Amino acid sequence: KIVVDKSGGWLKGYDESGKLVAMFTVTTGSQHDPLPLGDWGITTISHNPHFNYNPDLFWDAKPSANEARMPPGPNNPVGVVWIDLSKPHYGIHGTPVPALVGKSESHGCIRLTNWSASEVAGLVQAGTEVGLTE
Repeated sequence: KIVVDKSGGWLKGYDESGKLVAMFTVTTGSQHDPLPLGDWGITTISHNPHFNYNPDLFWDAKPSANEARMPPGPNNPVGVVWIDLSKPHYGIHGTPVPALVGKSESHGCIRLTNWSASEVAGLVQAGTEVGLTE
């Protein structure tokens, strides 16, 4: 199970017996795009994903912005892994700017460093429970 503590800025991973096995600093949304609280699950895990930019989903997109597909790689906006949540348009992912992890700089997702996101991806699978708490 994964538990994300929004106010503490932590992602905690627990094994099947409930023992804490991992803990990472995360960014959880921002003042403009707060992370919604609730219980969801992991649907898929994509390593080295493309990023499909849809300006309709971003409040700060320029009116002239067009949809785009960005190639995989560490400089991709979602980093080297995308862990898709059952809450549409939300996920756990890496970032090309690790210095911003722990800062309020996200469009609502759960963001980790690329190396932490890769480690989390190795600990979970489709169906893993994810709880997002205050």
